[in-house]
Parts: sequence; structure tokens; C-alpha cells
Amino acid sequence: MERWSLHNKKQKQAAFLLVIVHLAGAIGFHSPFAAYFIALTPLNLLLSAFVLLSAHRDYQPSLWWFCAVCFATGFIVELVGVQTGLLFGNYSYGATLGFKIWGTPVIIGVNWLILVYSSGSVTHQLKLPIAVKSALAAAMMVGLDYLIEPVAMRYDFWGWQNDMIPLQNYVMWYIVAFALLMLFHRLKFDKNNPLAAVLLAVQFAFFGALNIF
Repeated sequence: MERWSLHNKKQKQAAFLLVIVHLAGAIGFHSPFAAYFIALTPLNLLLSAFVLLSAHRDYQPSLWWFCAVCFATGFIVELVGVQTGLLFGNYSYGATLGFKIWGTPVIIGVNWLILVYSSGSVTHQLKLPIAVKSALAAAMMVGLDYLIEPVAMRYDFWGWQNDMIPLQNYVMWYIVAFALLMLFHRLKFDKNNPLAAVLLAVQFAFFGALNIF
């Protein structure tokens, strides 16, 4: 439990910032100014990534290599998925996530990085084999995606053919996440980031709240 604790004032301030930003977003999405809050979604992802990585304590080259691979893999699988429908099913991105290359928003790679790093950091604390930790973290990511999907469709993040989310989507999410998490756990850099648990918690709370209200 010690490694999940916030150790200093800066980490507590960063955690508070993540909570406030997501709380403001959840309220803003239901306000008369919803369009403005929705348009800030890419900025929220960038801010979350910056705050998360700013709490990292061991900036080894292997960390940056992982970040690059995770970002690129996330973006490429989404690009292939959008263009072919073979990976996740038939879907397309809306305008909310911003600038696109071949129909795929660049910011989606940041989303993959945030989720893989956060779930990997949380499960790293468990005294289990790497494959088991990766499997648990991938399941965590799929659980979060299950909450994200209805919200994404409602707010034009992306949409599915016939408004049906195929099981294939969750299966492929799990496979890609598991592969990236295996890489995360095998690379040599410090993985104890207390903000990872905070960010995952506020993401679950944010999308859970938007599903309910």
C-alpha cells in the first residue's frame, strides 16, 4: 500500500488537479456550455499524460522507448481498424478528438499510453508473474473501455456501424493491451507512480458518472 500512497505535496496537488479537471468535465458535459467542455477532450488527455509522467521518478531511455512504442502501436492499430474494420469492427471517429490522419485522431495514441501506463503501474505492485499482472491490467482496460463506449458514441468521439458495439472490439482491445502491458512490465524502469491509481480511479468515476446521468 505504501507505493500507492501520495508521498509529497506536489503529488497531492497533481492528484487534486486530476480530480478537479475530471469533475469539472463531468459537470460541464451536462451544462449549457457542454460543447466547449467536449471540445476540450484532447487537451484533457494531454494534460493527464503530462501530469502522470511528471510524477514518474526514473526517466530511463527505456521509459521513453516504451512511450513511443505504446503511442505508435495504439495509433496504428486504430488507424488500421478504422480503415479496414478487421480489428475492432466497423467504426469511425467523429470531430471531438481533433486532428486526424487517415480518419484517425492522433490523440488516440496518447489515450493508449495513459491507460497502459496507468494500469501497468497499478498492477506492477502485485506479487504475481508478469503474464498474470498483464492479464489483470488488460482486463482493467477493457472494463474501462466498456464504460467509455456509450459516452464516446453520445459525444461524437467515435461511432459504430448500426450503433452496435461488437464483441470483437473488446477482444482486440484486450489482445493489444496485453501485448503492450507485457512490454511495460519487462522493460527496466521504475514503475511505481502513485498518480497512476488516481488517474485510473477518476477515469472510471468520470465515465461511470456520464453513463448514469
